[in-house]
Amino acid sequence: MRPIAYSLLVISSLWVGGMARAASRPHYGGTLHISMQAAPASLDPAQANDLAQFEILPLIMDSLTVLDDQGQPRPSLAIAWNSETGDQRWHFTLRSGVTFSDGNPVSPEAVAASLRAVNPAWKIVAMSDGIVIECDTRYASLPAELALPRNAIAKRDGGKMIGSGPFIISQWQPRRSLTLTARSDHWAGQPFLASIDISFGQNLRDQLVALDLGKADVASVAPEQAHLLASEGRPLQTSSPSELVALVFSHDTQSPEEAKLRDALSLSIDRGLLNRVVLQNGGEPAGSLLPNWMTGYGFLFSTGQDLTRAQQERADIPQSPLWKLGFDSNDSVAQLLSERIVLNARDAGLRVQATSSGPGDVRLVRLPLSSSDPWIALKEIARNFGIPQPVSHGQSLDDLYASESAMLQARRIIPLLHLRPACVVSKTVKNWSEAPDGRWRLADVWLSTEQP
Repeated sequence: MRPIAYSLLVISSLWVGGMARAASRPHYGGTLHISMQAAPASLDPAQANDLAQFEILPLIMDSLTVLDDQGQPRPSLAIAWNSETGDQRWHFTLRSGVTFSDGNPVSPEAVAASLRAVNPAWKIVAMSDGIVIECDTRYASLPAELALPRNAIAKRDGGKMIGSGPFIISQWQPRRSLTLTARSDHWAGQPFLASIDISFGQNLRDQLVALDLGKADVASVAPEQAHLLASEGRPLQTSSPSELVALVFSHDTQSPEEAKLRDALSLSIDRGLLNRVVLQNGGEPAGSLLPNWMTGYGFLFSTGQDLTRAQQERADIPQSPLWKLGFDSNDSVAQLLSERIVLNARDAGLRVQATSSGPGDVRLVRLPLSSSDPWIALKEIARNFGIPQPVSHGQSLDDLYASESAMLQARRIIPLLHLRPACVVSKTVKNWSEAPDGRWRLADVWLSTEQP
């Protein structure tokens, strides 16, 4: 009996092992269900300004280049590029045989038209094998800039966006939901997932209920909610800080006195408390625009509160104006941050009033960093905030530091925090990975047939 029992045990073990290997082997099919708190109103890359759009657009639209984990440009729709005239004129050779989701070719003319729509300052000419881009000045980072979400190649058919990405838009209800279907003819190969279904505008409770009921596989949660989820033992995924929270003034300083008052405001703010209490350690205090992981020098910018010095700066000015601090009324965390900043300012003798009606003299903003290339990220911060863009005669780390320092010395922006994107991922989701800046790589994901 013992040999027979042993044989049955071996057969059983081989069968179970085979089943386990089969279950863990990548396969095609299945729908990935995602729940998001964000509620984007547009899929136009020209209007891409939040993290949800940054996650979604690469699924629908390809760009000429993509950035690797070191922030270096790699081929996508463009297979090669070279520059002339001191990096002022660039030629990009396009990948042949690529089509939009409607079957039409991704021609040089279509690429040029897409890029012109969002970069009117560039001179873009379609050639037989690609496009030529001419800039007003030397621009060594142009290949990296073409990887930005807003530079994704889209064909605009009325209000409809058509791309060449690995997924097709099947259903789109702005601010509510999006359904994507995989393309079997994508130039980089068919994705493992058959479709992706995204629900927008979901609060934390609804997202967690959907996860627990198996109605969602991924929940994108706010940074301030990560601590609570981790304490509950949720399988939380977090990345490097890649969202900037800052105060942005509506105009340049008009006098040395005004500059001193802005310095006093910056010195009065307890960034550590904002992170610990309001955000539940969902980020890091920031004295720089770019996070330290991106540059390595972020720690050189002070983040500490110095109330004594703030009071001294304020005392040097006979009269302090009343600043109205604007914040997004739909963002409860922005309101809490604003209220705390008002209290800090009051302790320094400054007059600040929080308001959700109108932009104010200074506004609290949250901006996801749109690139892991530090030069591009810095330029996009300036573009989004409507301030002069950094000018550099080189591309070294010293040049980058000098450019960022110059932007801060203008006193239009007061950095407060860098936030970490967070999400909860079900055990059925396999091969989940994120770029250094926190963006999901959904085209590589597949679903297990095993129950979690």
